[in-house]
Amino acid sequence: MLSGMTGTDPKAVLLRYLQGGRDALLWKLDGLSEYDVRRPLVPTGTNLLGLVKHVASVAAGYFGGVFDRPFAEPLPWFDEGAEPNADMWATADESRESIVGLYHRVWAHADATIGALDLDATGRVAWWPAERNPVTLHQILVHMIAETHRHAGHADIVRELVDGTVGLRRDNDNMAPGDQAWWAEYRERLERAAKEAGSA
Repeated sequence: MLSGMTGTDPKAVLLRYLQGGRDALLWKLDGLSEYDVRRPLVPTGTNLLGLVKHVASVAAGYFGGVFDRPFAEPLPWFDEGAEPNADMWATADESRESIVGLYHRVWAHADATIGALDLDATGRVAWWPAERNPVTLHQILVHMIAETHRHAGHADIVRELVDGTVGLRRDNDNMAPGDQAWWAEYRERLERAAKEAGSA
């Protein structure tokens, strides 16, 4: 949390929600092999390390160049001529440590921008349509909270497909209590309800 902010400060509240999404996204990598953090588990290729790379990359832009505070490191997967979706997966040469390290550096850069500017500070999102590309820091914070939590939700599902690990965070899974047998019966009840609705 940024120094000098109280729990009721609007900027601090927004940053707390943003940080919750950041932490949830990274937690989904814990304990997995290099293969499992990278492997695509849906037809569109969504994978855990790619989600981290993507969120880090877009945050670098939204809290960087949008407010004339560019992130200092190059992101070659965004260069003109880069292959489509290059920000959504990690090559064999891009280590987990390098992607996670990039995300931490982007956090620090973003937090510096958030700390330096008022919520009504203005910027411009060059890749948005002209009629809506003037923005405020407040708007970008809300946008990035939504973006980060959306992809943390993707990571929830991908991690469950990898090894069955579920939950909101390490210290609070936010799941209904139940053992493996309870969950199997619960899923079967949902399947029966779906079939019944589908045959009506």
